[in-house]
Amino acid sequence: MNGTSKPNDIESAPAAGGHDPRAEYEALTRGVAVARLLQRTQIEFTGDDRAAFLHNLCTNDIRRLQPGQGCEAFITNVQGKTIGHGYVFCEASSLLFDTVPGQGATLLPHLEKYHIREKVVVHDRSTEWSEILVAGDQAGDLVHRLSGVSPPVGRCDSVHVDPLFPERPSRSAPAISLRRVDLCGPQTFLLSGETAAIEAAWAALLGAGARSCGHETVEMARIEAGTPLFGQDITDKNLPQELGRDALAISFTKGCYLGQETVARIDALGHVNQTLRGLRFHRQIVPTPGTVLTAADKTVAHVTSAAFSPRLNAPLALGYVRRGQTAAGTQLRSSLGEATVVEFPL
Repeated sequence: MNGTSKPNDIESAPAAGGHDPRAEYEALTRGVAVARLLQRTQIEFTGDDRAAFLHNLCTNDIRRLQPGQGCEAFITNVQGKTIGHGYVFCEASSLLFDTVPGQGATLLPHLEKYHIREKVVVHDRSTEWSEILVAGDQAGDLVHRLSGVSPPVGRCDSVHVDPLFPERPSRSAPAISLRRVDLCGPQTFLLSGETAAIEAAWAALLGAGARSCGHETVEMARIEAGTPLFGQDITDKNLPQELGRDALAISFTKGCYLGQETVARIDALGHVNQTLRGLRFHRQIVPTPGTVLTAADKTVAHVTSAAFSPRLNAPLALGYVRRGQTAAGTQLRSSLGEATVVEFPL
């Protein structure tokens, strides 16, 4: 069983066909699986200054993005702490920030606080748009077969999948955005759009052989991919470099942005005091968030999320590990027995 509490962003179990996490995992990694992502936060930026505005409030280089491109980014406060983390997608006339549920309550007031004279309008699309995850080695092929559109190749790239799904509500249904992410590994896509179009796509994918999967299965693959979630593995107490995702989510050459001084100072110093790492537990008990690990009788790590890993045939966790203990192969101890620090992705 999964050792984490369920965030309200993934349907807990398939609507039909029974619940078999191992079979779902096989589809999610080797075949095609779909999962409903419930109440994801989707913030849209429009207006001539949209790129400059978001560029000045996050860690990655937004100005370089062209339509169809995207990136991962942290939104930081003036102290350089993370108040948001997610994917940025560039459309022809807008930017989208996509992240876990419930982040609008924090991010929208923050964005408005720093909106002064810029020509930008910030829209919360979280209740208007829906999103599903499509993943597995054959996911791209299935979407291509249904839509006639080749899936994006680069990480965080996106394409419009015109509503060619056979069960769409009408020919006038809005295009769906197909976004390539690494949430559950390299063959993971997000389908995002207005709810009616997404429901049509969901029905078409299931009708074409995709398997519906739930929270437990997605967590298995997410943790194996080493992908953190804000509110679960990341909080507003974390510095961006503590996530070990510098190459994916931080530009050190983009110039000034809110919190940049702290990020640059850490880069010059060369280290943070703790880093999010993988932890493979040797016994068959999945740890709960908060489980403490020690070395030489000193607390050096704690678990943030965990699941049973079919790939390792062992419990696998994400957790913060103190500097000096982060090397792969380092042995730590816990109340559940020994654990080994591992590299991501597996």
